[in-house]
Amino acid sequence: MASTAPESTTPETAASATFPNVRMRRLRTHPRLREMVRETRLSPSDFILPLFIRHGENQRLPISSMPGHSQLTVDLLADEVKEIASLGIPAVILFGIPAEKDAVGSDACDDQGIVAEAVRAIKASGTDLLVITDVCFCEFTDHGHCGIINDRHGTLDVDNDATLEILATQAVTHARAGADMLAPSGMMDGMVG
Repeated sequence: MASTAPESTTPETAASATFPNVRMRRLRTHPRLREMVRETRLSPSDFILPLFIRHGENQRLPISSMPGHSQLTVDLLADEVKEIASLGIPAVILFGIPAEKDAVGSDACDDQGIVAEAVRAIKASGTDLLVITDVCFCEFTDHGHCGIINDRHGTLDVDNDATLEILATQAVTHARAGADMLAPSGMMDGMVG
């Protein structure tokens, strides 16, 4: 009895499923057909809007390198996220800009820090936006690196393992504040996995 199982794909059969044996132009002949077979469709529901949050009151400071984006203070967030939700954008990602920076990025792990405060404000706004936070603290350090800097025999170096502990604390702080998702962008070995 002959097998009805499909043949496995071999290099020879895969090659026969390409040009010139298969011609896809027929799928591009009619506008409606092109719409049906296109691979990428973008709508507001596909986007995550970045929000840059700073300490202070009633401040909206334009970001010159990102036209249309500003650094906002927490008191402006409720109206901002309501407008974002009304546009059909389902999520925001928060980037904190602390008032004070130090060598270990203390504000990043503070339950009263700028990101934790912003998460709580968005959650209290009445929108159902997904709130994502950036787990990295280069913006929170006075040296701008993603990690703790140590002097190793006269050479400055990032202490990967000490940094992982602080990043874990930062992640817990954001989760405790109500973040729905964490974006692990700190460039440390072992941050994920």
